[in-house]
Amino acid sequence: MFAFFLSSGLFLGWALGANDASNVFGTAVGSRMIRFRTAAGCCAVFILLGAVISGTGASETLGKLGEVNAIAGAFMVALAAGASVYLMTKAGYPVSTSQAIVGAIMGWNFFSGSLIDYGELKKIVLTWIACPLLSAVIAIFLYRLVTVCIRLFKPHMFSLDAMTRYGLLVVGAFGSYSLGANNIANVMGVFAPLAPFSEISLFGWLVLSPAQQLFFIGGLAIAIGVMTYSRHVMMTVGEGIMNLSPVAAFVVVLAHSLVLFVFASQRLELLLGAHGLPTFPLVPVSSSQAIVGAVMGIGILKKDSVVRWRVLGGIASGWIVTPIIAGLLTFVSLFFFQNVFNQETYRPVTYHLTPAASDRIRDANMASVPFADMAGKVYPNARSFNQALGVRTGLTPVQRNFIIESAKVDPIRIKGSVIDAIGDSQLSPPQKQALKSLTGRSFIHPWSLSEALAEISPAWRPAPGDDASKKELDRKLAYLTNLFRAKNKADFR
Repeated sequence: MFAFFLSSGLFLGWALGANDASNVFGTAVGSRMIRFRTAAGCCAVFILLGAVISGTGASETLGKLGEVNAIAGAFMVALAAGASVYLMTKAGYPVSTSQAIVGAIMGWNFFSGSLIDYGELKKIVLTWIACPLLSAVIAIFLYRLVTVCIRLFKPHMFSLDAMTRYGLLVVGAFGSYSLGANNIANVMGVFAPLAPFSEISLFGWLVLSPAQQLFFIGGLAIAIGVMTYSRHVMMTVGEGIMNLSPVAAFVVVLAHSLVLFVFASQRLELLLGAHGLPTFPLVPVSSSQAIVGAVMGIGILKKDSVVRWRVLGGIASGWIVTPIIAGLLTFVSLFFFQNVFNQETYRPVTYHLTPAASDRIRDANMASVPFADMAGKVYPNARSFNQALGVRTGLTPVQRNFIIESAKVDPIRIKGSVIDAIGDSQLSPPQKQALKSLTGRSFIHPWSLSEALAEISPAWRPAPGDDASKKELDRKLAYLTNLFRAKNKADFR
């Protein structure tokens, strides 16, 4: 059944490849510097590499926005996003796959009664604004730099033409890698917590985690979309907004590629953080917005260029309409899938102020908040529990989130057979040993597992002030929660 439900993710990947390949090679193909077949083949290979090697960073942000916890729900989320992207691709507009999947996840949140993490949503929306602006600024800087170098070295016309062709191919490969690394989260992010794969080793040295295997499958779907259906949108980007010279096309693709890379690279985030510098959020940004921003940057710099504002307006309207369409399609399709086809589109998660949850809240110095009327009540979802909290004044957003997390009832049972199947790339030996000591134990709240592991071993305690180690532990704990989640009451006992 997982293979069947994954088909919608593959469809979304195909739609992404058909649409977003234009952002990498559209200017090169539109300026007639690279043939379509060459561009499509190069794009397909490097998208696949980027998805497998560097695809995990941005996928975690989507998981925080909405944890789709049932495979049928993930199927409909991906299908609705893919359908909205396909409709816009059919019209020839380079829409944002990132916006489509975010809109679809929002539709799932509303249908399932899950809370929306407005902090993560705000972060994502701000990148939708920052992405084209940053791309435009980088394009202006790079274009000035390149033109200065051309005037300084005065290359022969044929030499310049050859260098530009090779340059377009190189930055296209880099852009394809960045696209795969950043946008594979849009394709397979909702399936990652639900994938039934085990870690595999190839040739004795190449180890692929379950997420990497999933991203490889998604990368193949993107590559097929590039090869089969991307020519039309490539021409819209390459010729529709404004006519670009080969040098300008090179700058546009490089600026777009750099923007996608900085929003997807975990290593860059760690490097900047280690030196006390501001970091870029690991968010699946819009490749379409990045390329259009870069083209507009060139248009602003070259005042004599004619910008086709009608085409640009159509593209911008597509960015607004796409998430709305995806959200509505998701909500309606989830209703039919659950009530007509009797499929579990979300797994209900209840909220209950158990004695353990109440003790945890009290230990966090929130005992003054009145909870007496909520004691003994079981709330069917996060939204109803949050509404009950709404009448309590004086709670900060951080305190509210802490209380909601404390009351979340999501039973976990630690099984030795499952621990043995966990690969070394997922947990370190000390972490795995600490987990084995909990074999047979059950936990009602996910945070109980986290505290139990931290009490057993320092390997499960984040280093003070080290945000990177805390993020890594949070990722591993989320992985364990999905792995050991009790499927039914018999499984929990």
